[in-house]
Amino acid sequence: MERTLISSGAPWEASVGYSRAVRVGNMVFVAGTTAVDGNTIIAPGDAYGQTQYILAKIGKALNEAGAGFQHVVRTRMYVTNIADWEAIGRAHGEVFAEIRPAATMVEVKGLIQEGLVVEIDVDAVIG
Repeated sequence: MERTLISSGAPWEASVGYSRAVRVGNMVFVAGTTAVDGNTIIAPGDAYGQTQYILAKIGKALNEAGAGFQHVVRTRMYVTNIADWEAIGRAHGEVFAEIRPAATMVEVKGLIQEGLVVEIDVDAVIG
């Protein structure tokens, strides 16, 4: 099966050894995604704003892999404060209300940078 790597161009992809997304056959896996643009954290501490930004970023990766939100079958949300679940859920629902993928939201001790409060990864199946 053909394997296609999707890169965001971030310099640490090669040094850490990961891809923004990977497509294998009709399956697409998007890596954990945070609200970072270059070295800038988008909406620091704002769970809703970060979730909106993250989902837009994920949408771009899906498109590059030949998929869209309608193909997403699973989302995983890692949050630093579970009390933010409603704000995160609201942004998630704005994209996935009709699609309704299997979803997980868990609280974690921290993310890779101070100010990040949400990280999301998704799996998609095309067809």
